[in-house]
Amino acid sequence: MSHPEPIPTVRAVGPEEAGALAAFADRLFHETYAPTCRAEDVIAYRTANFTVEELGRELRDPRGIVLLVEVGGALAGYAQLRLGPPPPGVEVEAGQAAVEIARFYVDAPWHGRGVAQAMMRAVRDAAVEHRAGALWLTVWEHNPRAQAFYRKLGFRVVGAQTFVMGEDVQHDHVMTRGVDPLP
Repeated sequence: MSHPEPIPTVRAVGPEEAGALAAFADRLFHETYAPTCRAEDVIAYRTANFTVEELGRELRDPRGIVLLVEVGGALAGYAQLRLGPPPPGVEVEAGQAAVEIARFYVDAPWHGRGVAQAMMRAVRDAAVEHRAGALWLTVWEHNPRAQAFYRKLGFRVVGAQTFVMGEDVQHDHVMTRGVDPLP
């Protein structure tokens, strides 16, 4: 008899968890980009962005929210959000902010098991709670799997940005959607 999968739980992370988040985020970034990017560029980005000090600073920023997904007590993914003005192409009502999904990572063993959907529902709920008018994110032009996932959830491409990792200048799509319920 098979047992049902445990249900993903999503919770906000506080500054006291910077150490655990730094280790998890650093590992996921490495596993995501090491196969396709120069090692020196990946190391440079990781060294600058995934220290306990840097993530502690980000966790103390009142404009930021970090959500952690756990399944059966195991870390499964995280999303880092920033509340602020929208970039060009992202439409909100006058006076409304937008929520940037700055990082959205699911650990490989949890791909295709409902973790990303649970995390995105929590992201959308956080945006509604903060009275934001839109969600937006950037996604690497060479990541069709992520692009398809975001499109399935109602995101659409509205522009482009560059992302610098070490010496590598990458091109990302800017995608957005409203804060209406997810499909």
